[in-house]
Amino acid sequence: MKQTTLLNKTTLSGLMLAVAVLATGCHKADNTNNGMGPAQAAGKAVDDSAANAAATAREAGADAKAAAQDAAANTAAAADRAGDKMEAAADRAGDKAAAAADRAGDSMREAGAEVKQESKEAAANVKEGASKATAATGRAVERAGEKMQDAGK
Repeated sequence: MKQTTLLNKTTLSGLMLAVAVLATGCHKADNTNNGMGPAQAAGKAVDDSAANAAATAREAGADAKAAAQDAAANTAAAADRAGDKMEAAADRAGDKAAAAADRAGDSMREAGAEVKQESKEAAANVKEGASKATAATGRAVERAGEKMQDAGK
């Protein structure tokens, strides 16, 4: 952000200098300045340039703010989707654990092995869901950061 501000100031200063140089080169025979002398015309040109630069800076600020709001909304949506995925993974894990408990009545040894296996699968599903959710959130945050950087340019 500091680089952009410095660039705007440098550009504004250079523009003001160029206008002042051009304005001082005007001839008195040129009577297109509505009765203004060269210094007044140069001052008006500098004022106009400053107003244009300020308007451009305000517009860039508004664009950056809009991009930041979009990024925040995208991040919130990604977090919601990640939460939904985690809930679904937990539901699947719960269903698998319930199925394992139902089968446990047949044989204690068999049931113990099945519960162990189902628990491993459920844990793997939860881990996989959490990993996917974390990755989705990371991508959303990265896109948001890129949009903010692009808006700042």
